[in-house]
Amino acid sequence: MNTMKCFILTVVAAFALTACMAPAGNAPANSNANASNANARANTNSNSAATTAAAPTKDALLTMDKSAYEAWKTKNTGFWDGFLATNFVGFGQVGRMDRSEAMKQYAGTDCDVKSYSMSDEQMTPLGNDAAIISYKLAVDGTCGGQKIPAEQWAASMYVRDGDKWKGAFHAETPAVDPNAPASKAAAPAAKPATAASPAAGTTSDAGMTDSMMAIEKQGWEAWKNRDVNAVQSVMANNFVYFSGGGRKEKADAIKGWSEPKCEGLAYTLSDPKSVSFTKDAALITYNAEVKGTCDGKPVAPHLWVASFDVKEGDAWKNAFYMDSPR
Repeated sequence: MNTMKCFILTVVAAFALTACMAPAGNAPANSNANASNANARANTNSNSAATTAAAPTKDALLTMDKSAYEAWKTKNTGFWDGFLATNFVGFGQVGRMDRSEAMKQYAGTDCDVKSYSMSDEQMTPLGNDAAIISYKLAVDGTCGGQKIPAEQWAASMYVRDGDKWKGAFHAETPAVDPNAPASKAAAPAAKPATAASPAAGTTSDAGMTDSMMAIEKQGWEAWKNRDVNAVQSVMANNFVYFSGGGRKEKADAIKGWSEPKCEGLAYTLSDPKSVSFTKDAALITYNAEVKGTCDGKPVAPHLWVASFDVKEGDAWKNAFYMDSPR
């Protein structure tokens, strides 16, 4: 639905030269959050079992995303209020969006969409109460008089809300040739944290954001220092790296991260914001300014990052990492 805001990126060519971009990001470690939050959620789930939404399937989530694209295409402005979660996060032409801004952008009032289609769909679970559907998107249309990128990669996160699933995140990035001679960093890299998550379904406080960003920075340091072992240690079992080059599963992500020869790497991270969607799934978003070359190609200099973390046992690990040029 970034398409819905006419998320026209002018740096697609630069992204094709992206070299070993480092997904950082790992654990939402907030020392002020304690087990009472998880216990309260567990009791609530137990008492409302009769009205709890069934586990998601890839087809069910894809159907929901199609309904959202249809609402955008037909300018059904009344659709979004019941569709988006209260703590929705997205990226569009205005940058990071909250629910209120997304409802304005997704209305599609300045868009003329002739057709859209999805392919190469995949679901990535994020604990028991959240999941991401990712796919390749083809669109024929314009927004604000500008041509929408014809091919994009898109990802949407859905969270359980009683007897429904609601949209909690969405972003798109123009597709580039995955066989282009560029390398992309593909994983967070930090020691897994073990602290409990903040209250489920709430936007984080400054402490949570600081804790998550501290781990993100550890990941970027591992990228800069080419520490492959540190990267692997924090990747969830079903880790996915997602970008304009498409989707990379864990093994390919590690390979894509470790093989390039890089020089002069440096980074600056800014404007972070985190949100806890469930007791075992959280998101950190931020901007990254990057310098250096990998295999002689410059890294993408300006990125926005969305890093999803899940709890595996007692450790928080990165399950889905998405970046895009901005």
